Amino acid sequence: MARKLRIQYEGALYHVINRGNYRRNLFATAGAAHSFEECLWEAARMYDWRIHSHAVMRNHFHLALETPKANLVEGMHWLLGTFSTRFNRFRKEQGHLFQGRYKAILVEDSSALARVVDYIHLNPVRAGVVPVEQVAAFRWSSLRRFMRGPRPEVLVSEDFLRRAGLDDSPEGWRAYLEHLQILGRDPAEQERLGFAEMSKGWAIGTSGWRKALAKTYSHLALNPALEQGELGELKEARWSEALERVLREAGMSFGELAAEPRDSRRIELASRMREEGVPYAWIAKNLSLGSVNALRVRVHRYRNHRM
Repeated sequence: MARKLRIQYEGALYHVINRGNYRRNLFATAGAAHSFEECLWEAARMYDWRIHSHAVMRNHFHLALETPKANLVEGMHWLLGTFSTRFNRFRKEQGHLFQGRYKAILVEDSSALARVVDYIHLNPVRAGVVPVEQVAAFRWSSLRRFMRGPRPEVLVSEDFLRRAGLDDSPEGWRAYLEHLQILGRDPAEQERLGFAEMSKGWAIGTSGWRKALAKTYSHLALNPALEQGELGELKEARWSEALERVLREAGMSFGELAAEPRDSRRIELASRMREEGVPYAWIAKNLSLGSVNALRVRVHRYRNHRM
């Protein structure tokens, strides 16, 4: 089976997640969790990644990472493959360790990154592994390494600390820990910050950024080997581009389309969009043309009349 595509570009930020196969407790032992961390540092050095945070839970992991060289796929292939080989060799086992493909959610900027980092650092609290007062004591987390060490050079903090007005100093980390503990006790604030969506979808950021990113990569919507979350928004962007194109060719603007009183002109546009492969449902909604079935009949009649 062909590998699913990933959106990659220089300087991209990602929230990466993967689970043990059948939710297996891959990291139930200290040895397994330590081995995964060591593989992560090796991968980061080999592929020049910047790791902003991580948490290794019993049956899954979270990473907030940056790829200056647009090489997420290569690096993750090495990381997961190398860890799996070492894990199986040590235990004299075989088979897949992870549950399908890892999820790689794009992150807009340092503001969105700061929320993702907080989410990852609070993951052990939200999972009930440690109380919020002991969040920094969770062993397999970047928070513990930031505060107590040892800290590999690929583990970085300046971006999310700067967003909070803090620096990489004992005082800065005490303030950050207090911020985390306050946030960990406040479910309403977690909801406002979008914690429920941090592990879903394909991108974390503003609506405008998501739309612009989808438009830039809309050509990938023709390839079915994409993650479903990415595919949906990329298709939407491609259909929006088709609407813009047929409007330009018809010498119309969006404002003129909104003010157009004639359904016949809209049906003409709908017919041309169908030639571009845009679904009837999307056309009916965006051109205010009623039900899908009625639109299908009217486009068919329009085309027959032209013949």
